[in-house]
Amino acid sequence: MVKFIPLELTLGLRSKILRNGLPSEKCVFPTDEVEGAFHLAFYVDEEIACIASFFPNNYKDKKELGYQLRGMASDTMFAGKGYGSQLIKFAVEYIKNTNAQYVWCNARSSAVNFYKKLGFDLVSNEFEIAGVGPHYEMILNLY
Repeated sequence: MVKFIPLELTLGLRSKILRNGLPSEKCVFPTDEVEGAFHLAFYVDEEIACIASFFPNNYKDKKELGYQLRGMASDTMFAGKGYGSQLIKFAVEYIKNTNAQYVWCNARSSAVNFYKKLGFDLVSNEFEIAGVGPHYEMILNLY
């Protein structure tokens, strides 16, 4: 089940999966509390299986409103079970209620096929995020 959660509940998985065990305070993004930002978790029973954060942010020079997806992570014991896909689909339906026209992200190279299956398109060459690894920019057009 997908639920809206406070920022604090994202930090454990961000640390474990995305930031190699860094302390929680080092896993907060500057955009986590901007107006319109929200955080989601997919719960299996009482346990968080997957998380993602979304915030209004236009992609490069696009004039239409977009939302950026950031900090998506699935706990290793829950990976590959479709929970991440369900979380993204929930977020897309929620974002469609805004004036946003697309969702975009900096996808880890290892996650490109996951996003492609959900309809995201590659819009950049591979690039490196220092300390994190290789990524691609991807966009999902909502309409």
